[in-house]
Amino acid sequence: MSEQMTFPGQVTLDGPSGTGKSSVARGVAARLGAAYLDTGAMYRAATVAVLDAGVDPSDAEGVARTVAGARIEVGTDAATETVRVDGVDVAARIRGAEVTRAVSAVSAVPAVRRRLVDQQRTLVAEAGAVVVEGRDIGTVVLPDAALKVYLTAAPEARARRRAAQLGIRDESGIAELATDLRRRDEFDSSRADSPLRPAADAIVVDSTELDQQGVVDRVVALAGSVVAAGGARA
Repeated sequence: MSEQMTFPGQVTLDGPSGTGKSSVARGVAARLGAAYLDTGAMYRAATVAVLDAGVDPSDAEGVARTVAGARIEVGTDAATETVRVDGVDVAARIRGAEVTRAVSAVSAVPAVRRRLVDQQRTLVAEAGAVVVEGRDIGTVVLPDAALKVYLTAAPEARARRRAAQLGIRDESGIAELATDLRRRDEFDSSRADSPLRPAADAIVVDSTELDQQGVVDRVVALAGSVVAAGGARA
C-alpha cells in the first residue's frame, strides 16, 4: 500500500475528456488524505435538470433559468460518488450518452458557470485540503491553488480508455468516440466563457504512455515537491 502524504492545500487537475481525470483525481486524493471534487459531475447534473425540464440545451436563457431553479448536490468523498438533482440520485445517469451529447452546450452558458463556480468554491472552502478536477479549475475556479496540473493524452488513447469504460470493443465505435472527443475539445477550447486551456503556471502531464497508477504517482510526486518547498496553502 502506498504511503499517504498530508497535503494542506488545493490540487487542480484540468484537461479534456477521456484523459482519466476522475480516476486519477480520486487516487491522488486518497494518497494525499484530501477531499475530492468532480466539477464535471456538477455540469452533467445541471444537464440532467435541463433535459428533464424539456429545455433545448442550445436555449441559453432557458438553460440558465432551469439550472437556477435546480438543487444540485455533489459530494467530496473520494470513496463514494454522490450526485443528486432535486434529491434524486443521478450518479449513473450523468455518464450516459444523452447527457454527454448535451453537456458542452449547457456548461457553456455563462450564468450556469457562474452559479456552479460559486458552489464549487464553497465546497472547496469547506473541504480544506482537496483535489479538484475539471476544465477551468486552475484558470478560473482556484487560480491560487498550490499545485495545478493539466492532464492530456492523444485523442486515440483517450478514445480507447473511454471505450473500455463503456464496454465498446469494435474499431468503428472507438473511432466514433475519438471523433466525439475532438468535437468536445474544439467546443470547450473555443467557448467565450472559461475556455479549456492550461493555466499559465500549470504542469502539463501527458498520460498517453502512462497507466492510471503512473499518472497518480506523477501527480503525488509533484505534490510532494510543493510540500517540500513549503508552497502548499489552504
